[in-house]
Amino acid sequence: MLLTNEQLNGLKGRLVVSAQAYPGEPMRDPRTMAQVAQSAVLGGAAAVRVQGLADIQHARSAVEVPVIGLFKDGHEGVFITPTLHHALAVAQAGAHIVALDGTRRDRPDGRSLRETIAVIHEKTGAMVMADCGSLDDALAAVDAGADVLGTTLAGYTGERPKTDGPDLELIEQIAAEGTGRMLIAEGRIHTPAQAASALSAGADSVVVGTAITHPTSITSWFVDALPTTD
Repeated sequence: MLLTNEQLNGLKGRLVVSAQAYPGEPMRDPRTMAQVAQSAVLGGAAAVRVQGLADIQHARSAVEVPVIGLFKDGHEGVFITPTLHHALAVAQAGAHIVALDGTRRDRPDGRSLRETIAVIHEKTGAMVMADCGSLDDALAAVDAGADVLGTTLAGYTGERPKTDGPDLELIEQIAAEGTGRMLIAEGRIHTPAQAASALSAGADSVVVGTAITHPTSITSWFVDALPTTD
């Protein structure tokens, strides 16, 4: 089932939860991630964001909210759904929205972002979320036909400094452009207050992942905060 514009607009002012685990971790299992996604929805998540084809398939069966899907190939450069092949596979696995690298960097398959988005729309009907790292990325993604803009890569492409929390300045810049696209804040949002700040800065919705669904990181935050003894 394809996502309608009305359903997309239903995400405004609400929380999206990213349910992902890293390779080699105990929770790195599609069934576990689907259960995490279910738990997030029970807590009020309006949509979920998941990585990997099996995770997307399991999440589609487990929840009735929109699924934002992606495929990570590598850890550096353009690695979030980096090629058209990856994007089509994500859509065919059941993602309502295909999240991909929406920066102006060269894509591994040599295709332009515009061409990639056009084929996704034509062949699958899925919407596209462009994960951007700067204002120029966001504007280029709008021109390329992206349905949703994300600040996912802010601080990771060399164009902007890596902020301690969400890049509120970038959110404000994109919102001020009045692109007509949904703007989703993502990246380093670790507290409810930071999520609220992202909305106040102009984001339509907020994605939170690590602070909700990654117990290894959350545990380390507490461990690091405790006083050490010699």
